[in-house]
Amino acid sequence: MPDLQLRGRPLVKGFFEKRTFSVQYVVADPQTRRCAIIDPVLDFDEKSGAIATWSADALLDYVRSQGYTPEWILDTHPHADHFSAASLLKERTGARMAIGEKIVEVQKLWKGIYNYSDTFATDGSQWDKLFADGERFRVGECDVEVMLTPGHTLASIAFRVAGAAFVHDTMFQPDFGTARADFPGGDAATLWHSIQRILALPDATRLFTGHDYMPGGRAPAWESTVGQQKSENIHLRDAKTQSAFVAMRQARDKTLPMPKLILHSLQVNIRGGRLPDPEGNGRRYLKLPLDALAGSAWEKGNHDDH
Repeated sequence: MPDLQLRGRPLVKGFFEKRTFSVQYVVADPQTRRCAIIDPVLDFDEKSGAIATWSADALLDYVRSQGYTPEWILDTHPHADHFSAASLLKERTGARMAIGEKIVEVQKLWKGIYNYSDTFATDGSQWDKLFADGERFRVGECDVEVMLTPGHTLASIAFRVAGAAFVHDTMFQPDFGTARADFPGGDAATLWHSIQRILALPDATRLFTGHDYMPGGRAPAWESTVGQQKSENIHLRDAKTQSAFVAMRQARDKTLPMPKLILHSLQVNIRGGRLPDPEGNGRRYLKLPLDALAGSAWEKGNHDDH
């Protein structure tokens, strides 16, 4: 892939959310002080059903402290392990919400899993903007390129801003490897091609990942480079061809349980982070389809959340 010389070096601040091992980002243009918030987390406790806004509040506190003006609230994909705070942040800032255009395929898939009625829109209208592969937009004066990078989900996209790329759940830090591809709509071969597309960027490109699971108990980390990933990623170093990668990824995924919040979070995240509508008593309810993901490693006795 040729270097497109996108303009503007962004300021990047990562925020680690330890309950779900998620990394949220504020990406700002230093000239105009305009920013985007990427993959914000709405806090949720599955044991009590409690919702909180600590993570979103921390993002907004930082934005205010830096004198930034949010222009975009961006999700790289419909997350399976945490609720998105995109809708909340749109309400609080007026920034536009956006996600990749393939979200409509994910909506259709999960509409069937949740047995939603025909009144549930599967046209992506819950967002202000649906991005196509190769589309460009700006954060202040920083050019942003959208890269379709499916495999982990049908709708995954990455955002490239000058010498940085936000690559969500494709690759993690080199010592943890790559993302799983066994969710509904996921595919290991497709993930391989998405990873190769990212690795075709210049070696110095800074890569920012969506999670960190801190192997060996090290401190959280979320930044690497294309060059580091090529030489150090434990999965890509050992699986140098598509067939080897697919075999490795499929074997590994069979040992992993589904994320503990997948059935909770998808019904929120395919609505742009909006919670279910209140029922007659004024209370909101989540819907959990039983045996919808039967066959996961949980049934085989592996209850590791990672």
